Parts: sequence; C-alpha cells; structure tokens
Amino acid sequence: MLSALLYVPSPTRALPLLPRTISHASYVSNAVSAVGSLNNKWFSQSNGQWDNLWWNSANIVTTIADLAHVNTGYMETASGIFENVFFAAQASNNGSWLNDFYDDEQWWALAWIKVYDLTNNGTYLLAAQSIFEDLKGGTGATCGGQWWDKDHNATNTINNELYLAVGASLANRVRDNREYKDAATQQADWLFNTSRLMNSNNTFVDGLELSDCTPEGPVWSYNQGVVLGALVEMSRLTGDSSYLDTAATIAQGTLRHLTVSGILTETAAYPNEDSTAAQFKGVFARNLVYLQNARGNGDYVSFLQNNADSIWSNNRQSDGQVGADWQGPVVSTGAAAQSSALDCLVAAAAVSSQSHEVGVGCGATKVDVL
Repeated sequence: MLSALLYVPSPTRALPLLPRTISHASYVSNAVSAVGSLNNKWFSQSNGQWDNLWWNSANIVTTIADLAHVNTGYMETASGIFENVFFAAQASNNGSWLNDFYDDEQWWALAWIKVYDLTNNGTYLLAAQSIFEDLKGGTGATCGGQWWDKDHNATNTINNELYLAVGASLANRVRDNREYKDAATQQADWLFNTSRLMNSNNTFVDGLELSDCTPEGPVWSYNQGVVLGALVEMSRLTGDSSYLDTAATIAQGTLRHLTVSGILTETAAYPNEDSTAAQFKGVFARNLVYLQNARGNGDYVSFLQNNADSIWSNNRQSDGQVGADWQGPVVSTGAAAQSSALDCLVAAAAVSSQSHEVGVGCGATKVDVL
C-alpha cells in the first residue's frame, strides 16, 4: 500500500482536447512508415543497434514489440529484428547485456520482457532474469534505493524506477517469484515513502544529492513514464489499486506541467535535445498506454492522438524523418528522435482501438525458469 501522503489534485481538465480525425488504421500506417525510415536510415545488422546507440536501442526494441502487437502484419519483420539484435548487440558488447550503468542494463531487461510477452519465447525472459542478477548488486545506495552506476557516483530517479519496473515485471511472469516480488515491494516503498523524489507537482525530479540525500535536478518526461508502467505492474502483482491511483496522479501532473498547448515538451532541454533527451518523451507516451489499458481515461486518449497528429503534421520531413520537438518545426533528427516519435504513433494506434491494446503482460504466461 502506498503512503496516503501523496497529494492528489482535483480532476480538472488540463489540455485542449481536439476532435480526432485520424483512424486507428491511419496511426498504424504512420507508425509503419516511421519505423521504416528508422530502420533504413539507422539500423545496423552487424552490431544490432540503431545509430550505435546502446540504451536507446533497447528502447527501440520495446517500441517495435509494441508496434507488432498493434499491427500483427509487422510481426514477421519484428521477429527478424529481435533475433538479430539479440545476438548482434550482445556480441558487440563482449557477449553481455551488462555495462557500468544499471539504467542501461534495465532498459535491456524491459526490452526482452516485452519481446517475451509478444513471442512467448522463454529465451528472452531468461535474458531479463540474468540481467536482474547483476542489478541486485546496485542496491543499498547511500541514500537508499539503487545506485545509478557501478562506481557509485549517483543515485538517480530513472534507474530506481527501472529497477521497480523490472522486478515487478519479472514477478508477474515467473512462477517462483518471491525474490522479484520482495525486491519490487521494497523498492516501491523506498521510492514513494522515503526518497522524496516526487515533488509537489506530482512529477519526479532527476535524482538525489548524495551529501544530504535531498532531491535535485530537472523534471524529465521519461522519469514520469517509466514509473507508470512500473505501478501498473505492481497493481497487477499485488491486486492493490492504490498503485493505479498514484500512477494516475503522476500522469495528470505530467500533462499539466510538461506540456505546451497540449503537446508533450521536454522543458528542461527544449528546443535543443541531444540523443539522450530526444528519447525521453516516447517513454512517457509508451507507458501512458499501459496505464490507459489498466485504467482508462479519455484525456489520455486525446492527449496521445493530438501529439501523434502534431508529429505527423508539424514535425516530419519529406524523407520521413521526424525531429525531437513534437510541435515542430523539425530539429535534431536522429534515431533517438525518430524512435521517440514512433512510440507516440504506436501509442495513438493502441488507444484508438480497444481491440489493439498494448498492455503489460500481453500474451505472457508464468514459466518455471531459473
């Protein structure tokens, strides 16, 4: 159960909700076009990465899995990409998904969990479980929670939300799940009841100052996104709907404070996002769908559709590349910006048809492994 101290704002409408003019099929078509540009321009079969971007590539794998779920016609192509990435990316990293940063590792764990959900191939789930074994070594940070890096230089919000998401996701998919459930429960308690990372706007700041454990740093959109998916997994794991209450509070805080005229905006970096910040907004859009599937809200649907419409109308070049700023004009194109926008296009497709939901655990079964 989450603390009752979280501030829950009154349910006022924060966004201008425009009438939808694009169909589910059109959103799917736009997403397929965008992923085609992404793969043709930036995907390397030799190293299994997009534009040599390591953690971003894990996010792209997740997005492609979501696309294949809303568009089964893309499944064959997606399966080929998964197989290539699984072997080539791992080989390019000394045969491992691990490096010096726990957040990077956790993006890959979530990617392979999502691919497992889609394919029911236990090899991918085993990869996520193997990564989790390394993640445990990062717990016990000075301020609590998990260290961001193996040199113990920082305790950041993103890696701690990812640790919650990975632990809860594995607990929902592995029969012998006590270790994962315990880790996720303890992490949720620290994140929401001890860390103070969530501010009065119901959004998360970037991390903790190690000298005195005070919250510090910008409010990034991906820190508002990962936690939504994690909380949906926790609600599913425990049957406790208060996790969804908290997720809805964070989602509403994000729509209030990280949008400009209803369009999601990386306010801490706009309008000059690099390949790191350019990835962030798609993470929020992706996870908002997971919350929408667990507890529907018409504002989320309109928000995702309006953002997808803006990307397609205001932020796209004739060659199919899109920029980092969803309201346009096109700036800072690249694999990160392209895949982040793809997340939003897939999300709009998902929420535009109840029969094509993208949800946590879609197709997943609990298995006896490890």
